[in-house]
Amino acid sequence: MSTAIDTTGHERAAAYQGPLLDVRDLHVEFVTRDGVARAVNGVDYSVSAGETLAVLGESGSGKSVTAQAIMGILDTPPARIPRGEIRYRGQDMLTMGKEERRRIRGQKIAMIFQDALSALNPVLTVGYQLGEMFRAHRGVSRKEATDKAVELMDRVRIPAAKQRVNDYPHQFSGGMRQRIMIAMALALEPDLIIADEPTTALDVTVQAQVMDLLAELQSEYHMGLILITHDLGVVADVADKIAVMYAGRIVETAPVHELYARPAHPYTRGLLDSIPRLDQKGQELYAIKGLPPNLLRIPKGCAFNPRCPRAKDVCRTEVPELFEVIEDDGTPLEGRGSACFFWKETLHDR
Repeated sequence: MSTAIDTTGHERAAAYQGPLLDVRDLHVEFVTRDGVARAVNGVDYSVSAGETLAVLGESGSGKSVTAQAIMGILDTPPARIPRGEIRYRGQDMLTMGKEERRRIRGQKIAMIFQDALSALNPVLTVGYQLGEMFRAHRGVSRKEATDKAVELMDRVRIPAAKQRVNDYPHQFSGGMRQRIMIAMALALEPDLIIADEPTTALDVTVQAQVMDLLAELQSEYHMGLILITHDLGVVADVADKIAVMYAGRIVETAPVHELYARPAHPYTRGLLDSIPRLDQKGQELYAIKGLPPNLLRIPKGCAFNPRCPRAKDVCRTEVPELFEVIEDDGTPLEGRGSACFFWKETLHDR
């Protein structure tokens, strides 16, 4: 076994110079009675220690399926991964044995699920569920596990943790349950956390509290963070870079502030224009026309072409690569890519 997995998180961080996670040409399909649904179609992205990658897109764009493939929790069948690589610290997890991958999942890469009430077992106390991580992976006693659970609950600012450690999930509010999910993900101090829509169904104030907590913990532990969301407003203050997904492909990449200032893909422009603004009070909200494509029958050419205001003949016949975005003077924009033949027009659109 590689020493990159055996050593502690801090030692690994010092010894390994590459990205924590490197996903290359990942494809995920679901075999159904109606045909093969191509949920992920050649995704590439990477995350380094201390970095936050936000993965954006509408429902059905492949964000969560990519995360589930990384965690190795897809139901197979009907899911299958026909090709691609998922490298953790340089090691391809898709070629690992089940036991080796199990040791990485939870200890090195953890996931926060979007529906905490469904993810938590309703018949077990939150303390038992938090402590189970330590019992299973560290072999501690039940008392030690309970003590660790209280520490974690304190760490994510759950009031009166010692008194509430034996409460059940339904006895906590939505925001507190999400904090419990964050505590569970943090339990073994992983290198990377994947947060799948962590603020879904929470009110705006609680959303902000959860995002602030995630950012604070990430900074403290120097973890990588993948934040999956459809809400551009959630990631503005916490992400370093953004990958926008549509129909299983990444259609734009950019540092967060550059994407907000000058998107280079019509789909991203549409998402930004759909955000309600205070200076548009009384005006009709913008919406991208049409619906996301059926993954059993993805349109030919650029998958976004049936909904795109800039679509031309080439968009209906050829699939655009992720072009490097450059300034008019030829200067490459670092970290910027757009899967659009006409990205220049969108980039300069005011």
